[in-house]
Amino acid sequence: MDFGPYLLLASMEGAVQAAVLALTALGLSLVFGVMRVVNIAHGEFFMLGAVLAWWFTTLVGGHPAFGFALALIGAPLVVGLVAVAADLLVLKRLAYDPERTIVATIGLLYIIQQLALEFYGPDARPVAAPFTWHISLPWFGYSGYKLFVIAAAVVLMLGVWALMARTRIGLMMRATQFDSEMAQAFGIPVGRVYTMVFALGAMLAALAAVLIVPIQQAHYLMGGDPLLLSFIVVIIGGLGSLRGTVVAAVLIGMSDGIISVFFSPTLAKILATLLVALVLVYRPTGLFGTRAT
Repeated sequence: MDFGPYLLLASMEGAVQAAVLALTALGLSLVFGVMRVVNIAHGEFFMLGAVLAWWFTTLVGGHPAFGFALALIGAPLVVGLVAVAADLLVLKRLAYDPERTIVATIGLLYIIQQLALEFYGPDARPVAAPFTWHISLPWFGYSGYKLFVIAAAVVLMLGVWALMARTRIGLMMRATQFDSEMAQAFGIPVGRVYTMVFALGAMLAALAAVLIVPIQQAHYLMGGDPLLLSFIVVIIGGLGSLRGTVVAAVLIGMSDGIISVFFSPTLAKILATLLVALVLVYRPTGLFGTRAT
């Protein structure tokens, strides 16, 4: 048996998973890093983005690219508005208390999930890819759309980095992350920053879902795996570390793709969970996390 084609295919599939996972986990890490809120409903924002992507594509006729473009803009905006409402109506009223917000976001998870079941239904539904061209690799042809997913995720992550590092909004977010009380004393509207960050985290999850839904199908229960893998990535990379999130997502995504092709997806999940246990035992702050002082 020729080993090369299988390794190349596994690596390509792993890169696609890593790109989408990095984008999803980046939103979770951003929310925790700035707000110190563990958002258990993050996977449902991902699911909602996929369901809305299907809905937006059904509104537009003609070439699938038109519907996909509408979904790429509309789905994150709607999910962001849902996140803003959740922050103003729930999290802000709980004063962002860590324990109470965990319970609140669990409730939010079930509310979004059941609303999706009620209005979307229990069936998994496909979304057409905006284009179907393939590229020729040494042993086989590979989907050009999957390569687009990787490139789009990289561009979006660079955009988040530029927002955090090069803009006034990013400066306010970093100041709030470092010391929210001091930031408030210097006139930074911490409450508005929290709302914006929670919406941004949800929108990143929705964007990841829109990108992946032409490869997978939209389903009202599809938020579980992204949530679990995002937590694994954030724990390994370091809570609140954007760099660690990306590195850990590449590590988990690539290993998941390769192990799934050569062995089984179940083994990949087991090894990822084992890695989390080892990180928690030997480096509780994660690979790039810093110990609180």
